[in-house]
Parts: sequence; C-alpha cells; structure tokens
Amino acid sequence: MQIFEMKIPELLSPVGSYDSLYAAVRAGADSVYFGIEQLNMRAKSVNAFFLEDLEEIGRIAKDNSIKCYLTLNTVIYNHDLKLAEALIKEAKKCGIDAVIASDYAIIQLCDQEGMPLHISTQANITNIQSVAFHSKFADVVVLSRELTLKQIEEISREIIRRDIKGPSGRLVRIEVFVHGALCMAVSGKCYISLHTQNASANRGACSQNCRRPYKVIDYENGHELLVDNEYIMSPKDLCTIDILDQVIAAGVNVLKIEGRTKSAEYVYTTTKCYRQALDAIEAGNYDQEKVEQWKTELNKVYNRGFWEGYYLGRELGEWTSYPGNQATQKKVYVGKGSNYFHQVRVAEFIIETGSLKKGDTILITGTKKGVMELQLEEFRVDGIEKSEAAKGQKLTLPLTDKISKGDKLYKIVS
Repeated sequence: MQIFEMKIPELLSPVGSYDSLYAAVRAGADSVYFGIEQLNMRAKSVNAFFLEDLEEIGRIAKDNSIKCYLTLNTVIYNHDLKLAEALIKEAKKCGIDAVIASDYAIIQLCDQEGMPLHISTQANITNIQSVAFHSKFADVVVLSRELTLKQIEEISREIIRRDIKGPSGRLVRIEVFVHGALCMAVSGKCYISLHTQNASANRGACSQNCRRPYKVIDYENGHELLVDNEYIMSPKDLCTIDILDQVIAAGVNVLKIEGRTKSAEYVYTTTKCYRQALDAIEAGNYDQEKVEQWKTELNKVYNRGFWEGYYLGRELGEWTSYPGNQATQKKVYVGKGSNYFHQVRVAEFIIETGSLKKGDTILITGTKKGVMELQLEEFRVDGIEKSEAAKGQKLTLPLTDKISKGDKLYKIVS
C-alpha cells in the first residue's frame, strides 16, 4: 500500500579506502559514509583514513556532488573525548555533511559545534517516541535492523502526522540498511568478542568468533554434537533488491549499504546494482527479470548467502551454511600499472604473477580510479600484438580512462 509520495531515496554507500570512495562515486552513490581513527565500529578491520584525510574526502565528495558522513559510532570513554571533539571540529571545517553517532557525548559535541547529526543504528530506535526525542539533535535516524516494513511504515506515517522536524527545520528522515552483513546481535550490539577475547565489538574490535563452527556439549552426560549443517550464530547477508519497491513504499528516505571493510569492487557492484534498481523503480520498469540479473551480479562479490532480513516479518534469521565468502567469482592479482600514454590513450601494466590471455575479464583498481572491469581483447605484449601475456612482460591496451602508476590489475575467475 503506497501511503507516501513516491520519491527515490538517497543511496548511501560504505567507504573504507580511497579506492572504495571513487568506486562509490563511479557506481552512482548519492552519499558515502566512512570512519576515522579508532572511534568507529570498523576500527580493527579497516583503518585507512586519519584526521588529515578529512579535507581530501570532503573535497572529493564536493567535486563529485555527493554527500559524505563521518561515522563516530563506538562506545566512547573519557580518554576518547578530546579526539572526538577534534574530529568533529575538523569535520565541520572540511565540509563533511554530518556525523553518524549514538553516544550522548558525541551528540552533545555535535550540538555545541553546530555539526549536523545522524543517529546511528546502535541507538536501537524502534518507535516514534524515540524518533521524536532524537529529532531535537538529528535530521536523520537509522532505524533498528530488526524492524519490519510494516513497523517502519507506521513510524514514517507518524513523522508526517506529528510533523516531527529536525534541527534543519525539515521533517526527520528515516534511514535503513538494505544490503550487507548482518550480526546476530540486536542492531549490532554484541558482547561475544569482548567476553571471549577481550576485544569489544562496540569499540570497533570485533573478532567475529560468531562466524565459526561450534560444538554443543550436553553437561549431564558429556555427549557432543557438532553443528555442521549451518553456522547458528552467523546470519546470511541482507539483500533487499527484490523487495526494494516495498522498502520505498514504507516511506524510507535513505538506503544504506553495509561494507566499510569490503573491497572496492564490492562497493562498486552493490552500489551499481541498487542504483540501477532505484532508477528502474523511478522509470516504472522494475521487474523480476531485472531483479534476477542484479542478484547474479551481487552474488559475484563477497557474501554469505542472501535473505531479506526481518523486513517481511520473519521472527528467526536465516543462518549461513558456509563460514566464509560465497561469491561466485573472485579476483586474482596479476600485476600493476606502470604508465599511461595520454595522446594515444593506452595503459601499460607489468605482469608480476600468472598470465593473461585474450578473452579474460580483468579488473583495475586504484586510489584515484575506484574500479573498472572489462574484457581483454586488443592488447600488446612488449610492443608486439599477442594473445597472451606472462610474468615479467609489459602489457599495453587501449583505455579511455587514465590509470596511475601502481594501480592494481586483477584477473576475474569463477
């Protein structure tokens, strides 16, 4: 049931490196989110950005007409406050559009610095009263991942009915996750890693021991049972591309893709698929045939299998039957960029391992390029036209987009 004016939501992509940032831009993201230093929930997994990167990130976002949000969503201790304040002040100075947070210290710091704020999913917002309370400080609230579309629709309707506005004077916007890893804990708040290894997931140091196989022991008789048919604490990844029209119909304003620890090609592929799906919905030609094509593409990059989360009212999650990546294809490193000849638009690569032959699918990644995938057709090896390039040789191919020295070259294999 459509109760809201159809408006295509903002597409928000994860960024854990400059490669990923340019990949998101190239794929059609409306905005990106990223972490700095140790005060974000991916501090252990990826720590590519630092305080001095804020200016460059802000510049890249502005040059490409997208928004960028700084994630400060860990538990904050006393010794973190000086760094947090410095980050918020520098973020505002560098034109970062908003901070994503749930800790009241960060909320207060943003308020006193006049920095726009989005409330993180770690706040576990599940009802309209919570939305109304947080609207005093934030223009966007990320709802709990455990809500159904019906519950989200009710919250969206009440925001309009009660005319709940944020500090900007506009109606509070609702953000939800639409794709990526799900945690067994409520809105990602888990203590298993802290309990077993003194590494707090809520401080960005999750050891992901929930993703492993476990043995169940009966304490009364000592019998052991190896749970080998599914990983009972490791949910499949969220994928909503086949119910995206229903998500939009629930009044959602921002669609968030998870994956700041993922590769640039993951960011590119997921962003591109959801961008195309949103464009199809807007054009009125979103259909099952296209959905199947997008799911085929999404299956090519990192995933633990897919399900639609709790949006359709499921009470229990779907657990993965395999501990790691279930992608249908992978990249194999082959070489790196060594030169680009601007006048003739030819890229040169040094093959450092393995080989490439005509017809192979290649992937090029770089900090100023993001991701580019193409089929290898016309190329030369050490200046001579050939059908195969091996280790130690120089491969040149026509390429409209400039590459930089050091850009990585991969071969895509099943």
